[in-house]
Amino acid sequence: MARKAKYLMIGSMDVDPEHEAVFNEVYDKEHVPNLSKVPGVVGITRYQRGTLTMNIGGERKTIEIPNEPVFTAIYELESPEVLTSPAWDKAIEEGRWPSQVRPFTKNRRHVLLKIME
Repeated sequence: MARKAKYLMIGSMDVDPEHEAVFNEVYDKEHVPNLSKVPGVVGITRYQRGTLTMNIGGERKTIEIPNEPVFTAIYELESPEVLTSPAWDKAIEEGRWPSQVRPFTKNRRHVLLKIME
């Protein structure tokens, strides 16, 4: 199967509980649609952290990582240059994100991954 996206940018964060509803609304209805229009963005998928219980070496374990953010978005990208393009810069500042969401986020983490070929 041919893959268009050679890179993943993973953005994770927490949000103050009293701002969670507007966070999710703006992320889904504004932020993702705006960033999806940026040339070189192949796809965006959002996730919410769950409890990880799995078997390792025949033993059932619950894996907990301290301070791991609750919300994660995975951005599929054609290249890392997408993240520094004028179109990306414009898209991340559109809508309510800069004023009604970003100030209430914390514990932010960003990681860039390249597919191994």
